[in-house]
Amino acid sequence: MPERAHLAAGLLAPLCIATFFLSTILTELFGSYAAVAQLKSLIVTPGLWIMVPLMAAAGGSGMFLARSRKGRLVDAKKKRMPFIAANGLLVLVPCAIVLDRWAAAGSFDTAFHVVQAVELAAGATNLVLMGLNAGDGLRMAGRLRSGAAAAAKAR
Repeated sequence: MPERAHLAAGLLAPLCIATFFLSTILTELFGSYAAVAQLKSLIVTPGLWIMVPLMAAAGGSGMFLARSRKGRLVDAKKKRMPFIAANGLLVLVPCAIVLDRWAAAGSFDTAFHVVQAVELAAGATNLVLMGLNAGDGLRMAGRLRSGAAAAAKAR
């Protein structure tokens, strides 16, 4: 059961971040200020109420599963997780809340765009780190070969 919970949360949490990321870029490029404000509101509610528990579930279930495991891949995942969590809670969540408030007030000034850039950079960083964790998890489960094993088999 913990494996399934970890798999589900580990798939859905980055999917949430990717959805927020892509919808933000597309709305900023092609949408009106009203569309940006609506998107920022949806990202905060219900978005954060979905994403934060998913990230906590992925991290918590991962720590539970890793308690009896050792190795390079487990260590790599354990080193990434604090940064993913801190980036999410200390950068992504506050940025989302501030951007929602500013967008609702119609304040689309330089500060809005700077915070938006910070949020996008933090989101991209978390997506990369979560992708690395997913790859390592698939390798640990035997569903994905390591780069060295795949290269050796190709020869």
